[in-house]
Amino acid sequence: MKKTIIAVSLLAALALTSCGSSTSSSSSEKTAQTTAAQTSAETTEGTTAETTSAEPSTEHETAPQNEVGYEGMKAVSADALKDGKYHISVDSSSSMFKIADCILYVENGSMSADIIIASKSYDALFMGTEDEAKGAPDSERITYTSNESGQSVFRVPLEALDKEIQCAALSAKKQEWYGRTLVFRADSLPDDAFAESRYKTAADLGLEDGEYTVEVKLEGGSGRASVQSPAELTIKDGNALAKIVWSSDKYDKIVVQEKEYAPDIKDGHSVFEIPVTGFDFNMPVSAETTAMSEPHMIDYTLFFDSSTVKK
Repeated sequence: MKKTIIAVSLLAALALTSCGSSTSSSSSEKTAQTTAAQTSAETTEGTTAETTSAEPSTEHETAPQNEVGYEGMKAVSADALKDGKYHISVDSSSSMFKIADCILYVENGSMSADIIIASKSYDALFMGTEDEAKGAPDSERITYTSNESGQSVFRVPLEALDKEIQCAALSAKKQEWYGRTLVFRADSLPDDAFAESRYKTAADLGLEDGEYTVEVKLEGGSGRASVQSPAELTIKDGNALAKIVWSSDKYDKIVVQEKEYAPDIKDGHSVFEIPVTGFDFNMPVSAETTAMSEPHMIDYTLFFDSSTVKK
């Protein structure tokens, strides 16, 4: 009988010990889970705060990258331009590096540009890669001045337009360098900026008045829009007109050389008849789309290939 009581007591003690271990283990697991959750929350909060800052520390991994330039572009040197001061469009590979305006200076066979940033997000620029910027002396940094609107103006040297150029920007908040690829677009300059004509005209091609077709390629925007190719081409009094048929009917305006043109809507397409400034170059145009919550003007180029012109 005593043996039975002792055995039962031992079993009870073992059960209690086991319960205590289980409770202690469960408590430890809950503590670990709580700590992990807090750490996760802190990490998430830190990431969120950084993401909403002017220059997030996660930019290298997460900032959307934009395509720059266009297929088949060829570098344009200062020798191809007349001396002067011109507004010029700049493509930036980084969605964080927003250029409000850019002014190109051409003088005595060299070029420079004022890159204008609306914010004070950057302390300096460096014309080179991010790694090169980190190892360069402070004397090679390009600091900014402020214009009358309080914008940051960085004067940078340029070796060529229509060429991918590496540029690093020093974050004012993080004091870290971030690499970008820039393309200063020659096709955004006015015709009179060029020493020689940059395209062929109907007269250059010897096109007589009449009806033709020509292959046309659209570049720019998100890449989702397209135009019908070949396009109808009309030569009248030596001037070329093209019928541009968009892939949707959401375009209600197109601007060519500062003149607006309205469309005809046919079978779900916006159809414009516009002048062809020239062949064999990226002719800049702007088109307004109503596909978004409000109308947006988008910059495009149209390339009319003279080798494809058919009567």
